[in-house]
Amino acid sequence: MRKKIIAGNWKMNKTPTETVTLIEELKPLVQNEKEDVVFCVPAISLAAALEAAKGSNIEIGAQNMHFEENGAYTGEIAPGMLTDIGVNYVIIGHSERREYFAETDRTVNKKVLKAFEHGMTPIICCGESLVQREQGVTIDWVRQQIKIAFLNVKKEQAKEAVIAYEPIWAIGTGKVATSAQAQEVCKAIRECIKEIYDSGTAKEIRIQYGGSVTADSAAELFSQDDIDGGLVGGASLKPDFGRIVNYR
Repeated sequence: MRKKIIAGNWKMNKTPTETVTLIEELKPLVQNEKEDVVFCVPAISLAAALEAAKGSNIEIGAQNMHFEENGAYTGEIAPGMLTDIGVNYVIIGHSERREYFAETDRTVNKKVLKAFEHGMTPIICCGESLVQREQGVTIDWVRQQIKIAFLNVKKEQAKEAVIAYEPIWAIGTGKVATSAQAQEVCKAIRECIKEIYDSGTAKEIRIQYGGSVTADSAAELFSQDDIDGGLVGGASLKPDFGRIVNYR
């Protein structure tokens, strides 16, 4: 039985001081032994978040990292910098990174490999635009993203990965894919992992749904056979996130 994982992507929100305040507010609301809970906060707030989350069930993740160990990459964060302070999760390939910062399937793959090299769990994002959905190429598009993301990733590593299916047209728009739409794509992702590796790996890997998840939509989405939790945006910055984590 796969353990659900519910992660909050705070995006470019909350100062270090505000981060501590919000985590203290959310701690009692997200207590849950049945689900893994992760807060992915801005880089400048990682240290403060790790300190604030001590002794709780909350894991702290980064929203991005570079695929090189070090070098002349002004403004970037190396994987070793994250693990040195205790970060265990990192979001890779979010659609906003792809759209605004020119990330590609190839750079996503490089980051996935580097995350595993450093013992971090990558939350690997994939998803289609509205045009791609309307043209009926959603499954093909997502399969391509997954196949490239997992290039040269060992089976033992793949089992530890988290995949986040986020239809771009549902991110921050208030639109949510129906449970049937989300399940269809998450099932296709699991089948793709089976093709790359085997049925055992496909059964173990966890697949999230993301895209305007709310306390009202969480239960139905997370009850689908191939949806193992969510990557939550705006709602993770509010007390309602507790209702999402404790959706059962």
